[in-house]
Amino acid sequence: MADITKDMTIGEALRTNPDIAPVLMEIGMHCLGCPSAQGETLEEAAMVHGIAVDDLMTKIAAV
Repeated sequence: MADITKDMTIGEALRTNPDIAPVLMEIGMHCLGCPSAQGETLEEAAMVHGIAVDDLMTKIAAV
């Protein structure tokens, strides 16, 4: 499976591995299908939701 990077949009990351959805929901990213998910990177989303991007990427990598 392809690696998910912090530079991917939320939509790209979900297409790469849909199993990360619960991780994203857990940190408050409840609008996974909304337009911002198609243009916002995981790094940007982490910042908006108040989580360190490295912490988010660790959680994603554990899936």
